[in-house]
Amino acid sequence: MAGESEKPLLLCLMGPTAAGKTELAIALAHALDGELVSVDSALVYRGLDIGSAKPDYPHHLMDIRDPSESYSAADFVADAGRAVADIVGRGRTPILVGGTMLYFRAFLQGLAAMPAADPAIRAELAEAAGRDGWPVVHSRLAEVDPVAAAAIHPHHSQRISRAMEVFLISGVPLSAWHQRAAASPAADYRVVQLAICPQQRGELHRRIALRFQSMLAQGFLEEVMALHRRGDLHPGLPAMRAVGYRQLWRHLDGECSLEQAIEEGVAATRQLAKRQLTWLRKWPDLYWLLTDSAGNVCAAGESEHGGQEMDEVPLSAALKYVQGIPM
Repeated sequence: MAGESEKPLLLCLMGPTAAGKTELAIALAHALDGELVSVDSALVYRGLDIGSAKPDYPHHLMDIRDPSESYSAADFVADAGRAVADIVGRGRTPILVGGTMLYFRAFLQGLAAMPAADPAIRAELAEAAGRDGWPVVHSRLAEVDPVAAAAIHPHHSQRISRAMEVFLISGVPLSAWHQRAAASPAADYRVVQLAICPQQRGELHRRIALRFQSMLAQGFLEEVMALHRRGDLHPGLPAMRAVGYRQLWRHLDGECSLEQAIEEGVAATRQLAKRQLTWLRKWPDLYWLLTDSAGNVCAAGESEHGGQEMDEVPLSAALKYVQGIPM
């Protein structure tokens, strides 16, 4: 078995939405002769382009599903494992980049072989939620699996449904299944983990609002209208629950004004960023790059609050710091 220093390098770049991950990932790809692997639950879907901020730069695992299809963490682990192995086989450096923290955790820590989906049970749970609301279903989950419930927002229908489904099928809480995790595909690599984030939360919120307006100017509403006209899509699908898409879909269904949908979309994106940061604050062995209002790196270290202060430098110059991390 190869020693740790002999294993191929695997770089993971995380961060909240609108933090600047893509720009840094592209710079890293050029500096390290790397290829990017998307870790994003929206980028997997074809036709979700503007609202997902789909980059022009090549990424593995983009545009690999139709919006009518589902895509799970288990799917990601399998697909990413193959992509990373192929990249290494070509003598290049794999760089996983994105903000879907559940995918990162599944890939880096392994994923248990949990029970397959049961459409009948899912339908029963959806019916109960339609009658009582997802927070009530969430409270029932808290009774049988308080650990899983504590990690799931009371309105996150997909995760609540899956956790309840696993328990109802197997009688074993989802949190217990997670403790039975299989070997991680990442075990074969030297993993270096980075996070990028604006140093001030107000700056992150400003970027989120500006990006949402920029997406609308680029035709985000028209993109959702085209999806809405297909006729085979509905708000219950994972693709249509993506932040921004869900809110504009409500407007097209006549449930709210466009102004309200935009306001709710920005608020939902801020909540997404908050959840991502909650994950990251608990993430082990993470190196942080903190940026200022101009997008320049101003601090770096093994803490969200920054370690060493840096002169304000563009991301390309920050590569010197990244390359100084033990790899």
